[in-house]
Amino acid sequence: MAISHTVDVTAFIDRHRVSRFQTLIVVLCFLIVAIDGFDTAAIGFIAPVLHLQWQLAPAQLAPLFGAGLAGLMVGALAFGPFGDRVGRKRLLLFCVSAFGLASVMSAFAPSLGVLIALRFLTGLGLGGAMPNAITLTSEYCPSARRSFLVTTMFCGFTIGSALGGFAAAALIEHYGWRSVLLAGGIVPIALVPLLAWRLPESVRYLASRGGHRERIERTLARIAPEADLAHATFTTSGTKAAGSPVSHLFRPELLRGTLLMWLAFFMSLLVIYLLSSWLPTLLRTTGASLRTAALVTAMFQVGGTLGAIVLGWLMDRLNRCYVLGASYAAAGVFTAAIGSLAATPWLAALAVFFAGFCVSGSQVGANALSAAFYPTDCRATGVSWANGVGRLGSVVGSVAGGAMLSMGLTLPSLFVIVGVPAVVAGIAMAALGRWRTAAEPASQDELLLSGE
Repeated sequence: MAISHTVDVTAFIDRHRVSRFQTLIVVLCFLIVAIDGFDTAAIGFIAPVLHLQWQLAPAQLAPLFGAGLAGLMVGALAFGPFGDRVGRKRLLLFCVSAFGLASVMSAFAPSLGVLIALRFLTGLGLGGAMPNAITLTSEYCPSARRSFLVTTMFCGFTIGSALGGFAAAALIEHYGWRSVLLAGGIVPIALVPLLAWRLPESVRYLASRGGHRERIERTLARIAPEADLAHATFTTSGTKAAGSPVSHLFRPELLRGTLLMWLAFFMSLLVIYLLSSWLPTLLRTTGASLRTAALVTAMFQVGGTLGAIVLGWLMDRLNRCYVLGASYAAAGVFTAAIGSLAATPWLAALAVFFAGFCVSGSQVGANALSAAFYPTDCRATGVSWANGVGRLGSVVGSVAGGAMLSMGLTLPSLFVIVGVPAVVAGIAMAALGRWRTAAEPASQDELLLSGE
């Protein structure tokens, strides 16, 4: 007679090495967020062309940027809970298909108003896809390497942004601006069959829902073929709570962490989008050429990519919150330094590089942190809502630069002000780390932010 035994899928993943199967999941989710990065960069190249071809004033183009950001925010808030209800994979397939289709339709927009509406719809899909890609990656990573793998996966965004800039420039030159949106839609639509075929549903999600024994067994066998999984009963740490996944974020044991996480996301993305949107313009006021301003600004993304990898590695070895808290605080210092060094291009580039390293790298780390902080029953919702609140900060940041320019502030004063929100994000992360350390017994240090 076969002997039944119980397997905790979380512990199973933690005690095995990262397999080719898990690496494939990281790569597929990398591709999803890379498409987001491509879309974000490409619209910046399209806007000047529209300005000329459609005879639009700069004020008329502003809603084009705002529509995409608003869609990202609403998509993150609206679709997050569905990831906890219908599964990460199903929602990813839907969102990737949706933003691909909306982007293709955008390529044929006959007017600015239609294009703005379609950019909002594209943002909805992107806003739902990215947090669920983070969640799915996190749930297949062993806790000892989770931060590094999730941050590496999310580097797809910055790499996609860089490639999107080069591709958009080439496409516009040869085929016009519509070709950029068409490419941005065809690629995700072509990716959907591959995702449907090779991307698995989260075994933690399946175990928490119950009734998927054979499916979980097949999936775990791809992680560790030698494991004895026959006749096993699969569970995951924690229990499925009743009620809406959104309400779970405000449970007593999560409430303070949720609010501190939201504060950090809001301030972080405010700084990132303010610098990304206005840094070239601000540098141009020093007399720098367009080429110099573009090269200096590019160092922000280069620094962010390297920072994500380094900080992810540190987060797996030290207290995650304190690593991010220190990095955000340093970001405030380097951001403030940009204003004083702006007149010397190589020094400005150095300051911009380290500002990107700290603030963009920390934001990627914060995504990994949010996925580790929340339990399985509300993880997709927690990551999505943190991103949604952060996107509100990105909207504020994208318009704040113009407001500060109109105030006639000197560059040193302006960049000191821009650095303040990064310091606030650092304080929020440090407070989160201190609270969690005090709330957990000393013996639970390793589980500080496991979320299980």
